[in-house]
Amino acid sequence: MDFDHRLKRAIGRGLHAKSSREQEAEQQKLNEEELRNLHSQARIELTEHIDVCLKKLVDHFPGFQYSSVIDVDGWGAKIRRDDLDLSGGRRHQQYSQLQLLISSFNTAHVIELNIKGTVRNKEVINRRHFQQLEDLDTQSFSELIDLWVLEYAEKYAAGT
Repeated sequence: MDFDHRLKRAIGRGLHAKSSREQEAEQQKLNEEELRNLHSQARIELTEHIDVCLKKLVDHFPGFQYSSVIDVDGWGAKIRRDDLDLSGGRRHQQYSQLQLLISSFNTAHVIELNIKGTVRNKEVINRRHFQQLEDLDTQSFSELIDLWVLEYAEKYAAGT
């Protein structure tokens, strides 16, 4: 094989590699859009499940105020109540709150569930759970939401 023939083959391989990289970049853009759509669908589904769970909790514990949350941190809902404790002749204001959020789309390609719960001025639950979007199982997220809301209900009922 002479040099000219090897040079032409090397140039051909280089052009093929460049073309492959461009195709891969285009495929990556499509995958990014697919992941964004998957995240949006899951966030809507999980936010609706959070709404249902917290509204049921409000039905069992009168005095809580329900509100939807849509902000930079994510979508979800929270419930809150303020109580006045007049024991011992002193006035103490106590608040209880539970907030669950599904995080916004991020470059790590994960979906994240955040929960913060306070019972009578004491933080009783503060957790995060995430999954890669490629491995997303919304059923397990829904079960986790149920579990965490039940745990908060138990702690609130116990008065801790």
